[in-house]
Amino acid sequence: MIRVGIGGWTFAPWRDNFYPKGLPHAKELAFAGQHVTTIEVNGTFYRAQSPASFARWREETPPGFVFSIKGHRGVVAKAKLNETAEQLAWFLDSGMLELGDKLGPFLWQMPHTKKFNADEIAGFFALLPREAGGRPLLHAFEPRHETFSTPEFIDVARAANVAIVYADNPKYPAIADLSGPFVYARLQNAAAEEATGYPPAALDSWAERANAWRDGRPAADLPLLAAAGAGGERPVFVYMINGAKERAPHAAMALIERVGRP
Repeated sequence: MIRVGIGGWTFAPWRDNFYPKGLPHAKELAFAGQHVTTIEVNGTFYRAQSPASFARWREETPPGFVFSIKGHRGVVAKAKLNETAEQLAWFLDSGMLELGDKLGPFLWQMPHTKKFNADEIAGFFALLPREAGGRPLLHAFEPRHETFSTPEFIDVARAANVAIVYADNPKYPAIADLSGPFVYARLQNAAAEEATGYPPAALDSWAERANAWRDGRPAADLPLLAAAGAGGERPVFVYMINGAKERAPHAAMALIERVGRP
């Protein structure tokens, strides 16, 4: 299945072009949950959320909705990622299991200064828990330094069954190789002059890529660093994250029109 969403749900400009006029702020998540199919929670990068908050988010969103959780900066900013066992345990025990079946992937976004070191990255991947409360845990890793643009990194990610984030951002590596049991893409080139963030032709192209990923195929028009690897259907998560953020909900809804709902 393909899920398409946005980063967070609290953004003042959305109250002018997405949320109905006068909608109470407390009802914004419920409204967003009816119009997109996933949300990337960015607040968890800055501070731990309470179990009660996760439980409330679960109740306010419809069946089948999924949240992805951005990893805390206390983990990803460590000088040596393979020495983060204590920080990971603290973060993953902060209450997010209250989301139940609405808990989706974890996003581990690297600082732009973090360089690729095969042993360090493999050690970090080995620390990531793969199960909690009887539920499998999924992990996506977003590198932001050019040294990750190497086939060796693809091999490390595949060996650990970790998805490499495809980041549509000219500042960072755009790695389209499939490496995990799901696909995670962050699209960051929305334009303010486009009502849907991206022109129709661009949205058509992203729909084609998402469908290929769902079917276990690399996107035909995106270059790879390594051989294609194993196929097989897999879930896809696409987030409209940056660029003209005010257009993100409409970009997500336009892409949902093209790929359908889960």
